[in-house]
Amino acid sequence: HRAEYGVQEVFMQFIDRTRVIVKAGDGGHGKSAFRREKFVPNGGPAGGDGGRGGDVIFIVDQNMNTLLDFRFHRKFAGKNGENGDIKNQYGANALACYVKVPAGTIIKDEATGEVLADLTEIGQEAVVCKGGRGGRGNAKFANPANRAPTFAEFGEPGEARNLILELKLLADVGLVGYPSVGKSSLVSSCSAARPEIADYHFTTITPVLGVVQK
Repeated sequence: HRAEYGVQEVFMQFIDRTRVIVKAGDGGHGKSAFRREKFVPNGGPAGGDGGRGGDVIFIVDQNMNTLLDFRFHRKFAGKNGENGDIKNQYGANALACYVKVPAGTIIKDEATGEVLADLTEIGQEAVVCKGGRGGRGNAKFANPANRAPTFAEFGEPGEARNLILELKLLADVGLVGYPSVGKSSLVSSCSAARPEIADYHFTTITPVLGVVQK
């Protein structure tokens, strides 16, 4: 504070916070099957393995600046792996579910408060939930003591978490002034922010972040 000039230096930090639910895909089930061919009367086990479930991966996107999108879309789930099939055919692994976030996002586990990732660079990724492993088909259980196993494994369930996303930004410019002097109107006119604007005092009661390209 510079008393001689009545000037106060203000550093404003905005914390955007939201809650999301994520669930990785389950692994596909293994197959219990046997060879059934015309000239192979005693065909052995031929059940394939299930595919792996899709991971949930958070990735930093340069086109995002806030967590506003997560107010309308809070649940993200990876796809399940495909089941194994006859003739030792493996089920396909599921593709990962990518969730785009802005740079500066901190990902926390809601239950434990543990910080799972601090994403600061464009393109940076973090696997927050791993997909379940695929179950093994009955062909994998054949051995000299049991040449024709009839059982197969179920796929493992994917991980699930409730997450807290926090976006921390240090504002370059802060607008401070008397009520109803046009602060919110200025922010709305020069950025994509849409604060509430009305003709009464204290319409805006929480800080509003607007992004303006330099």
